[in-house]
Amino acid sequence: MPRMLNRDFDTKDNVMDERETVKASLKREAVLSQLIGKSEAIRSLHKKIALISSCDASVLITGETGTGKERAARAIHYLGNRCDKPFIPVNCGAIPENLFENEIFGHVRGAFTHATLQQKGCVKEAEGGTLFLDEIGTISPFIQVKLLRLLENKEYKPLGDSHIHTANIRIITATNRDLLSLIREGTFREDLFYRLNIVLLHIPPLRERREDIPLLIDHFTGKYCKEYGRQPGTFSKALEEYLLTYDWPGNVRELENKIQQFIVMGTTDVITPDTMQLSTIDATHHKTGPSLKTLKKEAMNEFEKRYIVKLLSEHNGNVVTAAKSSGKSRTALWNLIRKHHLSPKQFRTDSI
Repeated sequence: MPRMLNRDFDTKDNVMDERETVKASLKREAVLSQLIGKSEAIRSLHKKIALISSCDASVLITGETGTGKERAARAIHYLGNRCDKPFIPVNCGAIPENLFENEIFGHVRGAFTHATLQQKGCVKEAEGGTLFLDEIGTISPFIQVKLLRLLENKEYKPLGDSHIHTANIRIITATNRDLLSLIREGTFREDLFYRLNIVLLHIPPLRERREDIPLLIDHFTGKYCKEYGRQPGTFSKALEEYLLTYDWPGNVRELENKIQQFIVMGTTDVITPDTMQLSTIDATHHKTGPSLKTLKKEAMNEFEKRYIVKLLSEHNGNVVTAAKSSGKSRTALWNLIRKHHLSPKQFRTDSI
């Protein structure tokens, strides 16, 4: 009789294990389906995300604008052990430098003028879950130091608080910029880069996985026809060829916007390049390359920025002495600093 009972318990355990396996498989399929495609690049991306999600290592996601870096970060979060906790996305490039520390770490009451209430920062909001920092290459060296401490020790201090707080979060970052180039320019810390880059996940551009374009077109057509209550039109062969051969510099986001335009503006059953607004495609599709004037301007801007970075670094962020050394007036130097979105404070070693 005892053997019979043990066999019954074993059977129930097996059934429960099978159910959990099926649930996990369905969840994985549902989450990864948000990254649409059947190309080898997307299949490889799905496998990597499934592996990455099983641990808490920091992840750096790279890829051009519009490739779906936030979708990949969400997939990592929702397939992991922190899935029932918050996923807090932050666009670093959209936050002014003087507000960044407050937005990320928060402040206590009385920390500064008009701080009548305590404010949670994004780190606190993400407690137990994932903090996703997009456009990480835009943050100043001053903030980079504080972020480095958060990554190394899981510690941070809200503005005006004398106590050190501990954060239980996973950090995922993303960038469309070359961080190694920023390191060479002196605007991004090398030690922070290696802390962020424990696991690297690259999202390929749409032009490198053109076989996914028809799937994406079908998906966005269905989505926006339903959203706007429209009947889907038929794409002409000429338009299909155009969409398949266009390089999509804005990647999946640009394709989605274009399909949305088709649904909203379409007035005929058959949609052709002539009946739709394809001026943005036409303007770039036949482009042969940048002009000499454009290349010269880009080279000059690059030289100027490197010069200003080197100058301010040598003078510890002191604009007065830097201006004298360069032979420029303070006004002229300030104009160049603002032009290249720099701040003297980020070059002061006493502020780190």
